[in-house]
Amino acid sequence: MTATRRKAALAGRGSKAGGYWATERLPDGDGDGLTLQIGEGVATGLSGKEANGNPTIAALSSGNLPAVAKAMRERYPAAALVILADLVKATGEPDPHAIEAARSVGGKLAIPDFGTDRDPDMTDVNDMAALCGLEAVRRTIANAAPPARGEPQSAQEDAPAGDSEGNGWPDPHPLAAKIEPEPYPLDALPDTIRAAVEEVAGFVKAPAALVASSALAALSLACQAHIDAKRAEKLHGPVGLFLLTIADSGERKSTCDGFFVSAIRQYQEEQAEAMKPAIKEHEAAIAAWGAERDGLLSAVKDAGKKGKPTDKLRADLAQLQQEKPEPPRVPRLILGDETPENLAWSLAKQWPSAGVLSSEAGVVFGSHGMGKDSAMRNLALLNVLWDGGTHSIGRRTSESFTVRGARLTMGLMIQEITLREHLAKSGPLARGSGFLARFLVAWPESTQGQRPFTEAPANWPHLAAFHRRIAAILNQPAPIDEDGALTPAMLSLTPDAKAAWVEYHDAIDRDLSIGGELHDVRDVASKSADNAARLAALFQQFEHGIGAIGFDALDRATTITAWHLSESRRFFGELALPAELADAARLDSWLIEHCRQGRTHMVKKNHVRQHGPLRDGARLDAAIRELAELDRLRLEKDGKRLTIHLNPALMGVAP
Repeated sequence: MTATRRKAALAGRGSKAGGYWATERLPDGDGDGLTLQIGEGVATGLSGKEANGNPTIAALSSGNLPAVAKAMRERYPAAALVILADLVKATGEPDPHAIEAARSVGGKLAIPDFGTDRDPDMTDVNDMAALCGLEAVRRTIANAAPPARGEPQSAQEDAPAGDSEGNGWPDPHPLAAKIEPEPYPLDALPDTIRAAVEEVAGFVKAPAALVASSALAALSLACQAHIDAKRAEKLHGPVGLFLLTIADSGERKSTCDGFFVSAIRQYQEEQAEAMKPAIKEHEAAIAAWGAERDGLLSAVKDAGKKGKPTDKLRADLAQLQQEKPEPPRVPRLILGDETPENLAWSLAKQWPSAGVLSSEAGVVFGSHGMGKDSAMRNLALLNVLWDGGTHSIGRRTSESFTVRGARLTMGLMIQEITLREHLAKSGPLARGSGFLARFLVAWPESTQGQRPFTEAPANWPHLAAFHRRIAAILNQPAPIDEDGALTPAMLSLTPDAKAAWVEYHDAIDRDLSIGGELHDVRDVASKSADNAARLAALFQQFEHGIGAIGFDALDRATTITAWHLSESRRFFGELALPAELADAARLDSWLIEHCRQGRTHMVKKNHVRQHGPLRDGARLDAAIRELAELDRLRLEKDGKRLTIHLNPALMGVAP
């Protein structure tokens, strides 16, 4: 897929087992006059759509093609259905699942033609578009025909009814509301950032999404004091990102953060050292001011005792209070598990730009400040900081203060169970207030158990290049006015970037209504275009400095924010399920991927407990029972050994 087409892919919007991903919202009606194209993957779907303009959907796996085709035939009995076949790598023949799908619905089969000297890696119409052009794809689809009698059939057609693949297994029942994870779009990151992420990930072996989120948090923290983003007239604001990774403890987020924020820490330490003389001068000035204040207070007291007027003394005292020396502002950029009020104080009184980076965000989400009594107030504060607004905090026993013109980045990790508990405890507050909607959420598969020891490289050239650029941005003077508020430069979109942003905004908006793909996460989706503009501005400054936001930066940003939107939909979709069904969905995905990689249908239960997504024995047992009832697996005992057998139909091949 080209960079231009990446932005259209709201990755993972569909679910498997009869679910799908669509290039657009599908029309109403019975399909009269409609030609609907069905392919295996998202790239195939986009190429098919681009070739002739017909709506196209992706089944997300070859084995899912027949189920999706049948679902579309039920929905559109009058439509013409065209199956965009993939070729089998080894033989160059059309995939049997595509043939089965076309036959089962009376559809046509479009078979990509690469000639007699086909490269085995060339298998679908997306490859054909890259090699031969979209016109060749258009002709291939136009020449689609019903499958010939002699073309191979899938094993499913010869199996007895209810006998999956003819091997004694019943057909597996689908998992409701299951959305498959999509790979993190590393190629959408600017080259310098991508290379640094890959370099760190190669050593740390943390999930790619977690490593990339650490890099983006560092980028946001370095840039947010210097630039704002303008999306349209009267639509502008900060570029600070809120990033949330949902993962188990031990995924090495702190290690990843350490790699990417080291230049920021060094800058912070250098500034603290450079400001030591100013701090000492302030201490002396405060001492002198305090002595003068004590003298005036003593004089007021004496005059009162002697019955003398104190008006002049009181006026002098009031004037002196106005002249209290302000402490020098020393950059304090990296914060840990701060309560919202301490965070606000730091931004108002110490430095107006900061980042909360925490691998134990349960402290942030579940702190005293997030209790029921003050939850709404503190969520409102964090929302205001994301928006770049003004927020006043009144205190009874100490100085009240106002946060104005501050910028905040949040890079948090939280365990799934902790987030579930927080959401249950806070009720509708976290989502109803729009707090979680502001986050770019990632819910990556764990890499624990797949991290063999690797010696650290002697040099980190790509990470060093990332640090040099971050340091260059930080060493530019922060635009702080006399009241301590930031006045960042405003970056606007170029005309082509603006058109692409509007397209992205409108594509999302169309799916927010009842029945739309994004209706259940409309709170998150409504912020996605804003986050895309923020990320595009960050890419622009990192790569080119302060200037108009170009199309390439916007295109890359929409790809990444679309991926995060998919992750939010995946997480909140499973969150709406009972916990046992959510566990079953996660275990099911892990088992299918594990067995495909190992080319097997069996895995020891102990191995699943040690390396799978559910380490708690009771939760694992409940998930296994749920999947067994759905005929997706069997648990068999051989002596003392328990082995999980996966239904071969879930693999798309016979055992």
